[in-house]
Amino acid sequence: MNPCPSCLKEVRQKDSFCLKCSKELFGGNRKIKPLLSFDKQQYVSFKRDASGSFSISGVQDKISLSIHEDSLTPTKTGGLYILKPVPTLEVPLFQNDIPANEHLTMQLAKQVYKIKTASSCLVRFNDGEPAYLTKRFDISDDAKIAQEDFCQLLNMTEETHGQNYKYDSSYEQAASVVKTYCSASQIESEKYFFLLLFCYLFSNGDAHLKNFSLQQTPYNDYILAPAYDLISTSVHFPDEARTALDLFSNYESDSFRANGFYKKFDFLTLAEFMEVKENRASSFIDRFFAEYENALDLVHRSFLSEEAKERFLVLFNDRLKAIES
Repeated sequence: MNPCPSCLKEVRQKDSFCLKCSKELFGGNRKIKPLLSFDKQQYVSFKRDASGSFSISGVQDKISLSIHEDSLTPTKTGGLYILKPVPTLEVPLFQNDIPANEHLTMQLAKQVYKIKTASSCLVRFNDGEPAYLTKRFDISDDAKIAQEDFCQLLNMTEETHGQNYKYDSSYEQAASVVKTYCSASQIESEKYFFLLLFCYLFSNGDAHLKNFSLQQTPYNDYILAPAYDLISTSVHFPDEARTALDLFSNYESDSFRANGFYKKFDFLTLAEFMEVKENRASSFIDRFFAEYENALDLVHRSFLSEEAKERFLVLFNDRLKAIES
């Protein structure tokens, strides 16, 4: 089988994108290959030389790329793509699977659960090592789209809230950002609630405030930005907390106190706090069970190692069981 490095559907030619994904990622009739023209060591050298020349938020190793003569090339300015290789810092489990994990989790959100996401794919250095590639969605026709993450919107910085500022909140408080700044807050609150469910059920224990943003539309209102940085972190960090933030600011259910993890009741309560109707919230939860086989199929077609696939699914099944009742 020759999977498309983006959507994972079968393609005729090895190491090539399907036409739809090629157009979405690169536009026009470009013949971009998922094989980079440089190796990991050249990446490291460029990152060192370009340090301080461009800004991409976050702590994971990454550089900016642009297209030059139908090839993805490192750039200091004007890059439309972000490349994230296997991290240099050691992690407890499945380190080499991190790019494939992020790619799979993003594709699950996009394909199975119809969450609007950043376009992404898996590429390889010319020495064979995998890397995750995502297209920037905050640039259109060479113009920057106004966008602010939830830390900015809550006026939370390291100076005001300390080194742990990205985690010094709750999802309840984060949801207030949507109600405050989105004119269509009911629609955007439902989208945000569903995204939080997705992060919980796919064991994203690092969904902190900077991993959610609002983006300005051509009509000068604000909506939830496409999802980004979605990854099943517990695959690699087995001892991490189930969520990056508490669900609530000043509330804890009897169920949570008894079990130590969130269940369906907790998310329905969060929905109530977010003014998402109970029947809508229940239907969102039900979708994860209804789409189970489709999710399973995509996991099996992913670029994860067989051992990492097994752990990914064990975690997913565990979270489904937690939220089932």
